[in-house]
Amino acid sequence: MSEVMVLGAGMVGVATALALQAAGRSVLLIDRGEPGRETSYGNAGIIQAEAVEPYALPRDLGALLSIALRRDNAVSYHLDALPSHMGVLWRYFRASAPGRHREISQVYAALVQRSTADHAPLIAAAVAEALIRRDGLRTAARAEAPFAAQVADAERLARDYGVAISVMDGEALAAAEPGLRLRFAGAIHWHDAWACSDPGALVGAYADLFRARGGTVDTGDAMTLEQAGAGWRLGQHSAQDVVVALGPWSPVLLRRFGYHIPMLRKRGYHRHFTGGASLNVPMMDTSIATVLAPMRAGLRVLTGAELARPNAAATPRQLARSEAGAREILDLGTPLEAQPWVGNRPCMPDMLPLVGAAPRHRGLWFHFGHGHQGFTLGPTTAALLAEEMVGGRQPMSALSPSRLAV
Repeated sequence: MSEVMVLGAGMVGVATALALQAAGRSVLLIDRGEPGRETSYGNAGIIQAEAVEPYALPRDLGALLSIALRRDNAVSYHLDALPSHMGVLWRYFRASAPGRHREISQVYAALVQRSTADHAPLIAAAVAEALIRRDGLRTAARAEAPFAAQVADAERLARDYGVAISVMDGEALAAAEPGLRLRFAGAIHWHDAWACSDPGALVGAYADLFRARGGTVDTGDAMTLEQAGAGWRLGQHSAQDVVVALGPWSPVLLRRFGYHIPMLRKRGYHRHFTGGASLNVPMMDTSIATVLAPMRAGLRVLTGAELARPNAAATPRQLARSEAGAREILDLGTPLEAQPWVGNRPCMPDMLPLVGAAPRHRGLWFHFGHGHQGFTLGPTTAALLAEEMVGGRQPMSALSPSRLAV
């Protein structure tokens, strides 16, 4: 019998396995596939130490109307999915009120700002330095008015949180990125972020490090988890404790044990393009809500959020708009994949992950709900969870699963 089973081998799950292993626990890591091939594979590959405030739901009528009319490429939706999302969207809307969002951001910033320091020893030990660049990312605006608003907000974050920024005018951005063929009004260079050229490979390298240190990785169906006396069993495996780190699939499993998790699953798409121009630093074109991230496989074009039913067919309308907009600024070349990748971001209505002991089951632990930042925050919240599981020291109360009516 292992001491701990960790279910889910994305960034959050692998980081959990490493943190518990470092704390002296015997750990078994279980996933239905290879580590880092689901949600952790499909992101922009950015460890966002600058992202000190989580994404809030717009509250002004103009922005909401733009989303409703599908004018804003940042958000898309399936009409038939909205009724099932209304409860969690209302909670998200309330948490996005300015005062409440400031409170949440204080907790969030404390996590995000230690993210690169928590990744750094793992990157070194996993011999994964070749995947990492430490030269930040940029957010660019095509028009002067939105650029001025973005500069004001960036300067506020620099003042309030100490985030390192540089403001670039259009000429400076063109000099830094000679492949651009459209002149932008300007860009914010966020210096604290690190970029990874293959996020799935980084998770895989962390999993290899876990194995090299004596850990075991196996395949299994997490949905078959059951209580077994004072412990837990999954197939042929058993353990005293089990950590649910299944990202967007966590609520599905936990519903079997009577927990009803109000999660918003934000679907996103990406596709790689090869044979064209690339960028020196990842960049978000805010006018089309699109991230362009240089990867080993090519230039990865990523979308905003789509609200859909869990098993709904892919509708990459946002990606089509993102591609069209990206072709205005770059020679994209040709798509690498016949079909775009699609995955889900596990977002909690209060924008904070669930980290800690399950309210009603001994030996059951939650570690999911990181929204857009599981790749960034996995090692950080894993360290907090390990402190609670091994040392009895509870993490921030704001992260406790008991804060939600589960």
